[in-house]
Amino acid sequence: MIWATVLIGSATCFLLKLAGYVVPEHWLEAPAVRRATALIPVALLAALVGIWTFTTQSEVTVDARLLGLATAVVALLLRAPFLVVIVSAAAVTAIARAMGWLP
Repeated sequence: MIWATVLIGSATCFLLKLAGYVVPEHWLEAPAVRRATALIPVALLAALVGIWTFTTQSEVTVDARLLGLATAVVALLLRAPFLVVIVSAAAVTAIARAMGWLP
């Protein structure tokens, strides 16, 4: 059963990629399509951040990850390099957990 799922998923991914090559270019030039393709990555990233920050299994939780996210936002607003954003967020999260401030 797992192999069937893997093969179907692989075929679906291949066909979607192939469809990207055969779609007429004038369909992609429409203003609505351009706006949607510009906003889809932002929406997906926001959804992933929200899920990874505020959920544990099937529960909504607030824990040390929220402090890490807040640190990352502040670092991004200060235009820090991406590596600094990641390391500072991880460090604040680890310190908060080690100090027992948030679970």
